[in-house]
Amino acid sequence: MGDDGHEGKVPVVEETEVKVLYETQASFDPDDEKAAYPPVGTNSIYSAILSRNEAVKDARRLKTFLELRDKYVKKKVLFEDPLFPANDSSLFYSQKPSMKFEWKRPSEICENPHFIIDGANRTDICQGELGDCWLLAAIACLTLNEKLLYRVIPPDQSFTENYAGIFHFQFWRYGEWIDVIVDDRIPTCRNQLVFTKSFRENEFWSALLEKAYAKLHGSYEALKGGNTLEAMEDFTGGVTEFFELSEAPKELYKILRKALDRGSLMGCSIDVASASEMETRTKEGLVRGHAYSITGLEECDEVEKDSSIRLIRLRNPWGWVLWKGPWSANSKEWSTISTGDKNNLIKQTVEMSEFWMSFDDFKRNYTKLEMCNLTPDTLQGDERKSWTVSVNEGRWVRGSSAGGCRNFPETFWTNPQYRLQLYEEDDDPEDEQVACTVVVALMQKGRRMQRHQGAKFLTIGFSIYEVCFYLFIYFLVFSEKQNKRKKEKPIVFVSDRARANKEIEHDGILGEKKKKKPKHKLLHPEEETEEEKQFRAIYQQIAGEDMQICANELKTIMKNVLAKHSELKSREGFSLETCRSMIALMDTDGTGKLNLQEFKHLWKKIKQWQLIFKRYDKDNTSSISSFEMRNAVHDAGFHLNKQLYDILAMRYADEHLNIDFDSYICCFVRLEGMFRAFNAFDQDGDGIIKLNVLEWLQLTMYS
Repeated sequence: MGDDGHEGKVPVVEETEVKVLYETQASFDPDDEKAAYPPVGTNSIYSAILSRNEAVKDARRLKTFLELRDKYVKKKVLFEDPLFPANDSSLFYSQKPSMKFEWKRPSEICENPHFIIDGANRTDICQGELGDCWLLAAIACLTLNEKLLYRVIPPDQSFTENYAGIFHFQFWRYGEWIDVIVDDRIPTCRNQLVFTKSFRENEFWSALLEKAYAKLHGSYEALKGGNTLEAMEDFTGGVTEFFELSEAPKELYKILRKALDRGSLMGCSIDVASASEMETRTKEGLVRGHAYSITGLEECDEVEKDSSIRLIRLRNPWGWVLWKGPWSANSKEWSTISTGDKNNLIKQTVEMSEFWMSFDDFKRNYTKLEMCNLTPDTLQGDERKSWTVSVNEGRWVRGSSAGGCRNFPETFWTNPQYRLQLYEEDDDPEDEQVACTVVVALMQKGRRMQRHQGAKFLTIGFSIYEVCFYLFIYFLVFSEKQNKRKKEKPIVFVSDRARANKEIEHDGILGEKKKKKPKHKLLHPEEETEEEKQFRAIYQQIAGEDMQICANELKTIMKNVLAKHSELKSREGFSLETCRSMIALMDTDGTGKLNLQEFKHLWKKIKQWQLIFKRYDKDNTSSISSFEMRNAVHDAGFHLNKQLYDILAMRYADEHLNIDFDSYICCFVRLEGMFRAFNAFDQDGDGIIKLNVLEWLQLTMYS
C-alpha cells in the first residue's frame, strides 16, 4: 500500500478501512492460527488501548433525536443546535463569505413549508452556490432506491406534527450508522436558499440533508470538491469501485444493466487536466469536472435497420440539461426509433434535468464511472448468490507501517497486509472466464473533516499479490540487506505447507520459530570464574554496603558505560525512568533494587541487545530507524503484530523517526517484562490469562 507519487513524506498517523466484498467461496480461514489477519475484530485490543483516554473527553451523554424533539415540543421552544451554530463558522473556514448570509427557518422563507412533497425524488435536488455536485449526484442516485433513501432520511418528520425546529439524518461512517441532528435554520440570501434546494419552493428535505452532511464534516465549505463514491458510501455502507472508461471492459453495458436492476448507485464525470478546466464545457455542452448521476438504461430497435441501439440516461444536478449532441432534445436521432420507444424514453425523462445519449457516446465523452454495490448479490446473474463482507481497519503510522509505495523497497513491506484465500469459482454460465469475484475498497478516514486544519486527501492505494509472489519480493529485499551484514546468515523462507513444523506467522511474513532458551545456571561463589570474580568486585564498589543497586546508581553506571562506548551515545543519557524499568524487569524479590545476580542477568540482556542495536546502526549515528526496529525486535526473539509495531514507533521514535540507544533499551526492557509477566500468569500455557482490575494494575504499574 502507498502512494505511487510518494515523495518521501508520510502522515504521522493515517487511519484507513479496507472493506472486502466477496462470494462465500472466498474466505479468511478463522481456524488458521497462522492467519495474518482475521476478518473481524482485529483491532478490538487496539481500540481498547485508544479508548482508554475517553474519560478525558466530554463524557456527557448525547441525547437522542426523539428525546430532544419531545423536550422542545413540551417547552414550546424551537431547537438551536449548539454544535453547528447559525454563523459563519458553520459556513466557511478559509475565507469570509462574499455575500451576506441570513439563517432562516423554512417558515420564514415561505408559506406552508413541507419536509417531503409527494415522495423524495431526484427533481428535489438542485445545486446552489456550493461546489458539491458530487454529493448531489449521489443523493439523486439515492432517490432511485426508496428503501435506501428513507434509511438516510427518516420520513416521519414534518413542519406541523411534533415540530420543534429539529430534524435528523443517518449516515454510514466507518462501519456503523450514526444519527446527525440539526436545527432547521438554513443559509439564505435575499430570502432565497443559497445552497441545495428543491424545484418546489416549499420543500426542504434536500437542503436539510445537505446541512446535516455539512455538520458531519465540519462546515459547508468542507463539501467543496469530492467524488461521488465518497457520498455513496456514506449513504449506503456499500462497497464502491470505479472504471476508467478508456479502459472499460467490453461487457460494461451488461455490468451497468445488472447494477441498476439491483439498485446500485452510479455516477460519472469528465476529468480535467488543470484547475482552469473546472466547469468548462465541451463542444457538446457537457461540463468538465462535474458529477452526473446515471439513472437509467434502455435498448431500442432502430426502425430502418435490423439492429438496436443502447441508450443511457444521465442527470445534471444543476437542474437543467446542457447536452447538445446526438439524442439531445429535437435531434434527428429520435426519428430512428419507433414512436412507442420514443414515448417510453420521454416518459422516463424528467424535464430540465435528465437527458439521453447513446452508450457509445457516453464512453467517448466521459472518462470515469463510479459505482456503489449495495447488496451482496450486486452485479450477479439472475440466480441470487451469497457474499461475505469483511472490514479491516488499519493505520499507516509514520515510522512503522507507513512504508510508502513500491519506489521504497526497504520499507514497502512494512505497510499493512491482509491475506485472502479464494478457493472456489463463480457459477456463471454466461461468463467464459470463470473466477471468484472479489471487490476491494480502500477508504481514507477523517480527512474532509480536518480540512480546516489544512489537511488534504492523500494519494493512497493498495496492491494485490499472489502470496508466493509477494514473499519472493520480500525475500529479495531482505536477502540483499542481509548480504550487507557481516557474519550473518541469509533469511530462509520455506513453503506454507511446512510451517506447522518450523514456522510462525510474523505480521503476514514467515519467519523461523523462536526456540526455547536454556535456563541459566546459577553459580555459587566457589564455582565462579576469574571474570565473574572481577565482576563481583566491581559490583561491590558500585553497590556499597547494602550490596544492592537503586535506580540512581544504575543511571550512573549506564552513563559511565555510554562514555566508554562512543557508538552507543544517546542525547541525554539513560533516563531515570528507563533505569527504574530495568530494575522492575529484574527485581525478583520486590525490593525495588538489584542484587548481584539480578544485575548480572540485566547486564547480559543489555549486552545481547547492544549487539542487535549495532547491527542496525549502519551509519554509526547511535540510533536506528524506526522501520528497522521491527527487524531488531524480531532478532531479539519477540514476535508482535502490526498494531504493536505501530505503537512502538509512536512511543519510542523521535521526530526524525529514529530511536536512540536509551529508548531502544527502554522498549526492550518493557517487552521483556510484559512477556515475562504474562507467562507467569499463563500457568496452563494456553496463551490466555484472566485478571481483575487490581491484578492488571499490579502487572502494568511496576514495569
